[in-house]
Amino acid sequence: MDKKEILVNHGTNYKEMTKELLEASDLIGRIPDRSCKVGIKPNLVSPSKASEGATTHPEVVAGIVEYLQMYGVNRIYIMEGAWVGAKTSEAVRVCGYDKLCRHYQVEFVDSQKDSWEKKDCKGMELAVCACADAVDFMINVPVLKGHCQTKITCALKNMKGLIPNAEKRRFHQMGLHRPIAHLAAGIRQDFIVVDHICGDLDFEDGGNPVVRNQVWTAVDPVLVDAWVCRMMGYRKEEVAYIGMAEELGVGCGDWTQAQVHEYKEGELSKVDFQDFSVPKSRKVVELQDAVEEVESCSACYGYLLPALDRLREEGLLSKLDTKICIGQGYKKQSGRLGIGNCTKGFTHCLPGCPPMPDEIYQFLKEYLLKL
Repeated sequence: MDKKEILVNHGTNYKEMTKELLEASDLIGRIPDRSCKVGIKPNLVSPSKASEGATTHPEVVAGIVEYLQMYGVNRIYIMEGAWVGAKTSEAVRVCGYDKLCRHYQVEFVDSQKDSWEKKDCKGMELAVCACADAVDFMINVPVLKGHCQTKITCALKNMKGLIPNAEKRRFHQMGLHRPIAHLAAGIRQDFIVVDHICGDLDFEDGGNPVVRNQVWTAVDPVLVDAWVCRMMGYRKEEVAYIGMAEELGVGCGDWTQAQVHEYKEGELSKVDFQDFSVPKSRKVVELQDAVEEVESCSACYGYLLPALDRLREEGLLSKLDTKICIGQGYKKQSGRLGIGNCTKGFTHCLPGCPPMPDEIYQFLKEYLLKL
């Protein structure tokens, strides 16, 4: 498989189509030694079923595990940490990874509980979980979806699940993009399997799945994300970490260099970009005008926007008379309306780190109805 290739398979039998694509990609030929330790990094951002558009389908990971075990690769570790405010163990249970691990006798490593060390990531020192460096070969299995702060999330940002919670908070204080780019230089991705089955194109936490029934394979995370930008109607410059990662030498950020081939009936054929563009949705852009965000964590912001969308659909959001403040930048500050513990000094504040979506919805609905 060439570094510029992106291979695509379609279907609804996700496990089998993943195995077919891995065979076509000759994954086993890229693994240096069948006795080496292989890490699999899905996206289990929150306790949300894959069908809701936020988390990696367990069938895709099952396909990877079966493929590896078929070739005698048995030292396999699935590793991930949910976002701040959620427990990885709960995400593992809801998403079905507990059953998967028992069935295939594969160890799951909760990076929220893992040890970590400071690591030089091409000029930026970042805290990285020990499990990331403990494997010899890393398979990244992100979900292609939208993101309320970075517009997209796929291969590059998915590595954020392998840093401790305190570092996740610091990433937001640093503006997300630059530390994401440097993390990509610090954690090696040897192979990528993209879950493009039904990702939510608006919110990282799902709720609005867009069914595509595709699985991709690739080896260049920067090229993958550049291609995703193009598909979703964004310029690469709108997702700053892609260009930053390219400058650090992580990969190629020119989407025109991508050689996209579709796997069908045992053959690979080149496809046109138009066949892969996705429906354009800009709910996040519409809702962001109601929010004043400073260094907010993904979970807090990610839970706020779907609550605002519900209020918009009910015709209540237009009654809002002030910006909703959110984020670490509001600690020890005062204001009128805030969400989360960081805004506890505000006149109207919903506590929580983070508060849950239904709590946010009810809190804001009561505020708006009083107006």
